[in-house]
Amino acid sequence: MSEPTPAVAAAIEGELRLLDPVVRASADLLAGLLHPEFREIGTSGRLWDRDTVIASLISHDAPRPGPLTASRMRGVQLCSDLVHLTFDTEAKGLRSHRSSLWRLTEPGWRLYFHQGTPFSDDASAEI
Repeated sequence: MSEPTPAVAAAIEGELRLLDPVVRASADLLAGLLHPEFREIGTSGRLWDRDTVIASLISHDAPRPGPLTASRMRGVQLCSDLVHLTFDTEAKGLRSHRSSLWRLTEPGWRLYFHQGTPFSDDASAEI
């Protein structure tokens, strides 16, 4: 497998930072990684925007899934300012396929869109 482009490497670094519990508990760190127009379709099907995701993650009563592990992360640079990542996550036995779009902005690469879809022993997961 070839080395990722600098843009893909930056998006992967940002995505991995978003899995860090310290980052997930900090409004400032999250705001630095999420694009102002960020949108998400969560694993529950709920639609999220930047402000509601940040508020939910930093809430004192927010569910803590425990360590999130990522696997099979791949990226493609679609154009000079857009990267698409796909990967899987697992936390407490719950697995999800993930898809993210990262956009280059003045301050750097920021997550613009994210979607998670739960799965279990999915034969297509190896594609």
